[in-house]
Amino acid sequence: MAALDLLLGVAAIVVLLALRGLMLARARGNVICSIRTESRGWRSGVARYAGGELHWIPFLGLRLRPRHAIARRGLIVSMRRPLKGEEGPKGYWTVDCAGVSLAMSEDALTGFLAWVESAPPSAHLDAA
Repeated sequence: MAALDLLLGVAAIVVLLALRGLMLARARGNVICSIRTESRGWRSGVARYAGGELHWIPFLGLRLRPRHAIARRGLIVSMRRPLKGEEGPKGYWTVDCAGVSLAMSEDALTGFLAWVESAPPSAHLDAA
């Protein structure tokens, strides 16, 4: 009986995590986006724009708070290229910024680049 309770508990957690991921992916304004930092490989999640920041939330996890916040101020896109066959899904692009790479669909890439370029002229200056 204890094994059955444990199995039901694990199944409930898996279902809740799947529902969380589905809700994140389908929420208005969110785009599916993977992230790669210098210390880790690709991780799947969603990105959403919040003011002058891009918030990235992982699919797997309990918190709904963003794990990464990328500020538009001073953000420079150093490179963009289509992902190769083994790197990720066909039609996805990678964008390299300072210390972070993002992988997203071509439509999401167009929105991301428009968001970066629509910053006020003074946003790219470092007022030190």
